Amino acid sequence: MSFQQVIKQDEVQPSRYFAVKVESFSNLIDSIQKALWQVSQYRSILQEFGKGKSIQDFSLDSSSQRLLFKDWVVVPNDPTIQLSILQKRHDSPLAGHPGQEKTVKLVRLDFHWSGMTQFIKDYVSSCQQCSTNKNIHHKKFGLLKPLPIPNGPWICLSMDFITQLPLSNSFDSILVIKKWPF
Repeated sequence: MSFQQVIKQDEVQPSRYFAVKVESFSNLIDSIQKALWQVSQYRSILQEFGKGKSIQDFSLDSSSQRLLFKDWVVVPNDPTIQLSILQKRHDSPLAGHPGQEKTVKLVRLDFHWSGMTQFIKDYVSSCQQCSTNKNIHHKKFGLLKPLPIPNGPWICLSMDFITQLPLSNSFDSILVIKKWPF
């Protein structure tokens, strides 16, 4: 039975279906695995797993041989690899430049490295497209309006600081309070 036999053309509602482009992480995972062997800390962990030992909070995925830290793929401190992860989770059209917090959450779904949150926030804050298209999160500023006329004396006061004066009794500033007589 073919797809056309199961769903007739007039029964398909475009609003109920969407297409997703899935990019492969296999090349990225391979480069992560190679880079992990270059870092002595992770190399010793991988060697311990090779001997059949277990290490707290770390595991080795049996199917792909990925080093995991609490279900996240361990990423070494290699900016090239970290940037390629961010490009897939932040810059790709599917991700759509989601902002700092959402990008952190997207990367945290699968990956872990030390200093990850700060690295992501620095990357997103320097993203030209994000800063150009950033949404405004406040109401539009209103028009300037004159102050109401006071009803009597001492209702309207003005205060000002005069600063950077020569020192006098170890002070270099004056607070001036003026009462507006009406």
